[in-house]
Amino acid sequence: MANYNTKMLGTKTLEERESKFNGHLKVSRSLGFGIYIQADGLTQSGGIVGVIWKPTLKKIKDQKLKIKSCLVLGLGGGTAAKYVRLYWPDAKITGVDIDPDMIALGKKYLGLDQINVEIKIQDAYNFKGKFDLVIIDLYNGEHFPEKFGDTQFLNKVKLSLTENGVAVFNRTYYGDKRPETVKFGNKLKKIFSDIEWFYPEANLLFICRK
Repeated sequence: MANYNTKMLGTKTLEERESKFNGHLKVSRSLGFGIYIQADGLTQSGGIVGVIWKPTLKKIKDQKLKIKSCLVLGLGGGTAAKYVRLYWPDAKITGVDIDPDMIALGKKYLGLDQINVEIKIQDAYNFKGKFDLVIIDLYNGEHFPEKFGDTQFLNKVKLSLTENGVAVFNRTYYGDKRPETVKFGNKLKKIFSDIEWFYPEANLLFICRK
């Protein structure tokens, strides 16, 4: 899930709740960003998060890749899945998220239940299957769990791709997050044969091919 510290005048809080996995969740609506979900003050789904996923997935779409199956690890409120559905209307989308509260808020406020996603509430580390597109957007609040950066998991993602499949890793890229994200990108170079570094807003997206 993307991470932005978003504060705007005219913002209305729609709901708040505590999550075992993401801490304090707040759903807000503002004139500038519409409805979005924050975890511990950082935007995870909706609003400005579309600025990350819309151009990233458009870039993949423009490469004329056939995406019949997509896995979203870190489904959240469904922003990435929304743009997958926009660009590949007939794709089978599977979304995995460990946090049932985030899923519930996505359904209630962001139309997640209208995107036609097979939702699995489980630890993303245990995913299975083969996919044309795998999106990895795994944050608990501002924290990126270390296990999703280990070699075993990254190799599992690579093996889950079809012959011409693409994996997209989303990492924060602001302030003291930058060195860690660059280090992660260099690690990906040792696993995937082709990597493109893409910079939408305050995040860095790694578009990887086998």
